[in-house]
Amino acid sequence: MTDANRVLTRFLPILKIGAILVLTVMLLLPMARIHGLILERQALRDGVVQDIARSAAYAQTLTGPVIIVPYTRKLQEQQLDADRKLITVTREVTGELRLLPATMDLAGQLGTEERRRGIYRARIFNADTKLTGRFDIAPDYGVAEDVQSYRFGAARLVLGISDIRGIGNALTLQANGSSVNFEPGTGTELLSSGVHAPLSVTGSPVLQSVDYQIDLKLQGTGDFQVAPVGRDTHVMLSSNWPHPSFAGEFLPKAREVSGKGFSAEWQTSFFATNMQESLTRCQPSADAGNHSCDAFRSQHFGVSFVDPVDQYLKSERATKYAFLFIGLTFAGFFVFEVLRRYSVHPVQYGLVGLALALFFLLLLSFSEHIGFAAAYAVSATACVGLITFYVTSVLASRVHGAAFGAALASLYGLLYGILSSEDYALLMGSLLVFGLLAAVMVLTRRVSWGEIRSAQG
Repeated sequence: MTDANRVLTRFLPILKIGAILVLTVMLLLPMARIHGLILERQALRDGVVQDIARSAAYAQTLTGPVIIVPYTRKLQEQQLDADRKLITVTREVTGELRLLPATMDLAGQLGTEERRRGIYRARIFNADTKLTGRFDIAPDYGVAEDVQSYRFGAARLVLGISDIRGIGNALTLQANGSSVNFEPGTGTELLSSGVHAPLSVTGSPVLQSVDYQIDLKLQGTGDFQVAPVGRDTHVMLSSNWPHPSFAGEFLPKAREVSGKGFSAEWQTSFFATNMQESLTRCQPSADAGNHSCDAFRSQHFGVSFVDPVDQYLKSERATKYAFLFIGLTFAGFFVFEVLRRYSVHPVQYGLVGLALALFFLLLLSFSEHIGFAAAYAVSATACVGLITFYVTSVLASRVHGAAFGAALASLYGLLYGILSSEDYALLMGSLLVFGLLAAVMVLTRRVSWGEIRSAQG
């Protein structure tokens, strides 16, 4: 044997490892295409969900109730006339006073249902809510100075509803024992969408109280949010949806989540929300004009009815483990070569790698029709069966082929556990890599790599 052949024989295992690494990198090309296909299908699904919401109702946010009192005010100003003499001019300005409730209590039962369009689904919620509370109206609506210059208009109670198409009942306002129907629109720039009802209150030099009750049935898609407009706000929501995502400026002070649904309770006050100051800053005035009300409108909390880990998100997460999955399978092949003195051609590595990549395409395709769990079982069974059959012939041993298939099936099982976990995916993935590395090191701890090179040579 020539010196060149000896050198080639000595480094043949290293060349083979290099070829395996090149194959692994090349297999990432179809995986990148599959990942892009997942994103395309997800975008198509999101578009269908928006179409369903467009025909039903979008996400809902309740803001209010708020009492709106329009007014006309006479202002006297001194000006110079044409002769440069100082004269007093009277002009009228219009505006509105905005009053928040002293207490606001909302109790709601939110049932969910699925709407289908083709193979895609959207989750619709139907909220059956009762809104109660009290307004404490200060003397003269809180105007403390120059009250005689004000002429107050008819007060109305306004309830902001982000998508009024979702209203499912004839709304009535129960106020101090009287009942009045709501009308569409708010008539104020503070709330762009909603309803309003007249109130039988007037500007009075004494404190007035208004107890209110509103029974509201509301449909929406995705999110249900509430703005804490009360000096004291108390909200209790319950639903049959077992995977709530609590969002917004405030989290529930108490919650209970089970497989049958959830219940949650929020409690806020003006000290925490600063809603009164936010409303005062955006109050229209004769001198300063309208100020931004974004701070007032942005404060809300509630629940999202979106599946936290749907089939597209799980499929996308699965592709992120493709490099690790293919690499570990190839490492298992190589360990068989080392321990059992088999010779596996790089082309055979490549065919097994393509079967592993095909698993992710099958997973995406089946999950759109039968759900992620069933799709994962079908795709994993098909790929494990195919690879086991092929490896049995490659290794010329049913026992070794079955052992390799069992190890691959265990790897699929571990990957499913990682994908199903919402909070411990990183931890489980790290432990998996560490455990498999430890297993390889233990199995090859007595291998003499110099003898392996000689034997292969």
